[in-house]
Amino acid sequence: MIDGVKVIKLNTYEDDRGYLVEIIRKAQGETDPHAVAHQFGQVYMVGDPVRGIIRAFHKHNELWDWFFIAHGSAKFVLKDDRKDSPTYGEMMTIIGSARNPRLIVVPPGVYHGWMSLEDDTILISIASHTYNRENPDEIRIPPDSFGDVWTVKGR
Repeated sequence: MIDGVKVIKLNTYEDDRGYLVEIIRKAQGETDPHAVAHQFGQVYMVGDPVRGIIRAFHKHNELWDWFFIAHGSAKFVLKDDRKDSPTYGEMMTIIGSARNPRLIVVPPGVYHGWMSLEDDTILISIASHTYNRENPDEIRIPPDSFGDVWTVKGR
């Protein structure tokens, strides 16, 4: 695990009307694992119409990201680029899917990207800050910067 990254299993509440998945709460001294947002900026949805679309890599200086796969599945790859971190240089892979709902918490300084593993994958992204289009808090690098991390290999 990369220091500060969390993968929180989410509960699904289901009844005869359908289901509900609570994704995130603002932290207010709670011990609830969903209470991880210290600040809120915006929420957006990203849809990938076909499997294999890669959206990678970038990191932020201040912004925290919280990711949730609402439909389909995705492979997330993260690399710690914080020189003062005990896990500096470490990488991790996380699979997120609607069938196994989880919240992926990515702190500032960690490169991250994702690839859709199914057609019509939908990602909900929550950000701690509002995206500044004129001066974005992001550093982008190419998707192959960490080698062949996107190939799905047989087991």
